[in-house]
Amino acid sequence: MRTSLGALALLLAVGVAPVDRAQADQTRLAEIRARLENANQWRDHVMVVAHRGGGVAQGRSLYPENSLAAVRAMIELGVEMVELDIQASKDGEFVVFHDSWLDRSSTCKGELSLRTLAELKGCRLLIEGTGAVSGEPIPTLREVLAVTRDRIFVNIDNKLDLGALAGITALAREMGMADQLVIKANLWNMERVAAAKALMAKAGPGVLFMPIIADDAVRDPAFVETATSAVSAAAVELIAWHGADEPMTADGGPLFSARARAVAARGNWHLWVNTYAIVNKPAGMLSGGRGDQLATVAALPGEAYGFWVDRGATIIQTDEPKIAVDWLAANGFRRPYAEIQPTTTLAASN
Repeated sequence: MRTSLGALALLLAVGVAPVDRAQADQTRLAEIRARLENANQWRDHVMVVAHRGGGVAQGRSLYPENSLAAVRAMIELGVEMVELDIQASKDGEFVVFHDSWLDRSSTCKGELSLRTLAELKGCRLLIEGTGAVSGEPIPTLREVLAVTRDRIFVNIDNKLDLGALAGITALAREMGMADQLVIKANLWNMERVAAAKALMAKAGPGVLFMPIIADDAVRDPAFVETATSAVSAAAVELIAWHGADEPMTADGGPLFSARARAVAARGNWHLWVNTYAIVNKPAGMLSGGRGDQLATVAALPGEAYGFWVDRGATIIQTDEPKIAVDWLAANGFRRPYAEIQPTTTLAASN
């Protein structure tokens, strides 16, 4: 909210300091990190992650995916984190774009990796669903991090080889925000766990690492405990696969069982579920059929978000961040963050 010059003069005259937005953002970011790192103290608060940078409401794209406009809108909405997809240009610059080909979501055609950054900057992002051309260029990772810095966390979905994560974290460290990233990798055996530990050693201190564990490869919560403990994670992203001809999950599957929840409590980490849709795949493919379509098309958010909250999920990654935030808040699963209040002092007398 803007403060008029007259109001500002009045505040200064009576000794009341205006709220500092940057300070408020940094305070909230510190609280988000504290909640990420202390899951057991915050199991009555569910964090929301905006998939592909956010920008969708009721199935309609308001902004292009992975755009600066979408990220800014998610910051204003109050989500804790945005998920970004990372590719690299021909000349080695990290850019935020989902597909390896440019055709689906930009005005350009062909493989992204064959274009220089200068060439990519000539492309404009399309709004999914309508195909409308936006004024948004393909952003670099540096440009998006400059927007999120000291405001919200960034979850990196690395579309490159695993080794690229070292360069991504190096860029964040150069910008003074390595501790505002969450990087991740699929873990399904101890060899992958060892590779993740080596990756974290290269990434350096401060960066949060999160395993991704899917129930088609892992059925025993004991592995979840072993893997997540080995990399000192604050959260574990769990995939409950759902096939086209299968009924919606009734219990969440083995990775959201009572035993899995006990493991999470013992390790003090969050259980993360993905409710977003995958194009041309069954609804709720990553969340046992209980995804965003159930919340929006069927208007049953309690059967999607509420179901997973009841199975212990304390982080939800979604294409429908506003609906998720609103439902969670209305049902008591969004604990408020502290707000900086103006400080009042007595004016000095002559």
